[in-house]
Amino acid sequence: MKILILGAGQVGGTLAENLASEANDITVIDTDAVRLRELQDRLDIRTVQGNASYPSVLNQADADDAHMLIAVTNSDETNMVACQIASILFNTPAKISRVRASDYLASSKKLFGKDGGFPIDVMISPEQLVTRHITRLVEYPGALQILEFSKGLARLVAIRATEGGPLVGRELSYFRMHMPKIDTRVAAIFRKDHAIMPKGNTVIEDGDEVFFIAGASHIRSVMSELQPLVKTYKRIFICGGGNIGQRLADTLENRYQVKLLDRSHERCVLLSEKLRKTVVLEGNAADKDILLEENIENTDVFIAVTNDDEANIMASLLAKRLGARKVFTLINNPDYVDLIQGGEIDVAISPQQTTIGSLLTHVRRGDVVNVHSLRRGAAEAIEAIAHGDHKTSRVVGRRLDEINLPQGATIGAIVRHNEVLIAHDHLRVQPDDHVIMFLVDKSRVREVEKLFAVGLTFF
Repeated sequence: MKILILGAGQVGGTLAENLASEANDITVIDTDAVRLRELQDRLDIRTVQGNASYPSVLNQADADDAHMLIAVTNSDETNMVACQIASILFNTPAKISRVRASDYLASSKKLFGKDGGFPIDVMISPEQLVTRHITRLVEYPGALQILEFSKGLARLVAIRATEGGPLVGRELSYFRMHMPKIDTRVAAIFRKDHAIMPKGNTVIEDGDEVFFIAGASHIRSVMSELQPLVKTYKRIFICGGGNIGQRLADTLENRYQVKLLDRSHERCVLLSEKLRKTVVLEGNAADKDILLEENIENTDVFIAVTNDDEANIMASLLAKRLGARKVFTLINNPDYVDLIQGGEIDVAISPQQTTIGSLLTHVRRGDVVNVHSLRRGAAEAIEAIAHGDHKTSRVVGRRLDEINLPQGATIGAIVRHNEVLIAHDHLRVQPDDHVIMFLVDKSRVREVEKLFAVGLTFF
């Protein structure tokens, strides 16, 4: 595919890296010549310097030949106008735009889409995606990541195996004996950053990062096997009252006791007017006295979501040392994520990786309806719909043990007619099944796409 990426920031750069490695023809547009040169030195891509919404710049980038335009500059207005110009002047088939401002999002149905003023096919809101991600972590204490498939019917969960969990120190085959009524599948295990493809005799060790898939109603039961039962969270402390902080408080305040701290007096006044039950506090989260005054030692989850990585890290470390049970920290710099997660900071949240998965869903070939980027982009979870019949498809009509999966890929579950079927060798794929797969090696994604391609006779 020929893809134009507007914006060479963290999201644009990471997306270019993902797509260039999959043999796409990528052109990146940005005003920052230094950043473009860095990307071009590292990746096999073309770059164009200039304002991404200018017709002359889009023309220079050969927009008339592009299959897709992905607008992820830091300016909502630039992204929106670029999509409109690409549609009017260059007839670009697919247009994806990142939109952050809540004012635009509130009127999205009228503003965007085929009938709206801006012809944007897919709108991505990082704030909404990050809010949803953090909300799931709060709902499932102890999880590192929770990913939804088929409108939430099936979920893939990452969890740190901890001594005291009934399955830790035992073979995976023990799980079925121990909990015969719970159907689940362990898709992958990462031990000291090395992937292990699980088998029945694989022993779960303390510290393993385990990815398992199950129906939504079975998630808590499976988690309780991999670590001692974690009490449900009650008290939430949010540091940062920006878009994400406000969205989080609004989402959580009806079910939890929420406090929100922000440095800006004006922002605190605004938040206290908009939020109904949240206690809004003015101050600096790096101030030990404020945290102690607000009984941080009784806080179940401290969530740092300011725009400053260093401020988030320092506030999180302080909160943890003062007694907060769990600490979630928003990190924009991807180089920091691996450094800090798993120590005193329990979960590092990367907006880039959360956004990348959503973008990749619309780039993948074949009928792919969900893509989630895992392990900082090294692995992927994909939900694809099987089409055709046993003559035109490599998967339809075949048992799972007959499908020639690429190395490092596993099928975790199939969703059929709103029923979650956990993958077992004897299960046979039927037309229109939603097949959920885990790829340890993301470079194999093209092989998976070919697997779900349909032969010409189908058409």
